Amino acid sequence: MAGVLPFSPRTDVELKHLRAFVEVADGLSFSRAAERLYISAPALSRQIRTLERVVGCQLFQRSTHQVELTLAGEALLDSAHQVLATLERGIAATRAVGGQLDARMSGLWEPVVDARGLGDISAQRLALEAMMAQFPPPPETSVIPVNAGGVPGLRLSPPDPPDDTVLLYLHGGGFVMGSAFGYRATVAALIAQTRTAAIVPDYRLAPEHPFPAAVEDAYAAYGWLLGSGVDPGSVVVAGDSAGAALVTLLLVRLVAENMPLPALALMLCPWLDLSRNALTDRPDLGAGSGLTADQLRGFVDSYTNGHPLDDPAISPLYADLSGLPPMLVQAGTGDPLLDDARKLVDRATACGVDASLELYPVDTHNFPLFWSFLPEATDAMRRAGERVDAARAARVSPHRRTDAS
Repeated sequence: MAGVLPFSPRTDVELKHLRAFVEVADGLSFSRAAERLYISAPALSRQIRTLERVVGCQLFQRSTHQVELTLAGEALLDSAHQVLATLERGIAATRAVGGQLDARMSGLWEPVVDARGLGDISAQRLALEAMMAQFPPPPETSVIPVNAGGVPGLRLSPPDPPDDTVLLYLHGGGFVMGSAFGYRATVAALIAQTRTAAIVPDYRLAPEHPFPAAVEDAYAAYGWLLGSGVDPGSVVVAGDSAGAALVTLLLVRLVAENMPLPALALMLCPWLDLSRNALTDRPDLGAGSGLTADQLRGFVDSYTNGHPLDDPAISPLYADLSGLPPMLVQAGTGDPLLDDARKLVDRATACGVDASLELYPVDTHNFPLFWSFLPEATDAMRRAGERVDAARAARVSPHRRTDAS
């Protein structure tokens, strides 16, 4: 229960009630305590009465002119001070660590953002690769090249995966950056939690290869997996940022063509709405997020190459998501693209899809990239692993669109 302090084996004391008690006890005045807590005197009295009911005894002797602690109140006061002091130290330490982690993430993003500002696509790609190279993959991960239906890429495997479950991972990078090699550490960290092998295609990038090249390559890689004998019910598709858009577009195409669907989709900090309205509404995102509004517009222009931005084939939030497999969507609470994650879950749910959203208290975009030092990223990958385990346990025949759907 949020905001509840374990008080004894049989009772719970809410922190707001304990703070109210300490404020009154320290000044022996309900009116002054109410002013310091920014609540009304009647509300403060109700909090004290609630605390007295929980602990089972009276804490104050109240009369018209004075307030005094009872013996029970005196017994509680010192412990209450210690509890609140410990809590304040813990919060201060947490904020200090959180500030250091935010600064570290901002520092890692800064060269990438600076390179994007130059408008040189080669510099942007090199900057992202340099950032990703700071997180080497676990040494026990096997990494070998593959040709996935004509699309080059990498196959990553953890030691002794439990079965034939395969993760098809479509990397992020705004449709213009990123590579299987650069993402090998992030994907290795993810498959350590999902206990799967992974195929990471090097899909073609814009502006050299604008829409629909990336979607075509994702489709070819998925088809290659099925053609190589992999049961679609043992496939999980995943992607981060723009890669999550490619995952969604891939799934929509599979449903439209009545192709066997994977068991599960993992969407990490998705960027899905490429429409001009969405870009106009974005704030100045800043270096700390790894994004700026101008950079997003540049990515979209390079990728779409004049194609209508509200076409469902470009912006999957406008597509019919009916019939898609279950999906887990993860995002940071301070991610400037958080609204895309919310809209995806809302739209998918409205279309009858089993979709869930998990939020983590992180302010940057694409926080799973920082798995090597960010606890929230580790937690998110662990939760993804739990969903894959659940899909294993509930493995059924491949999903297909029926006439009724």
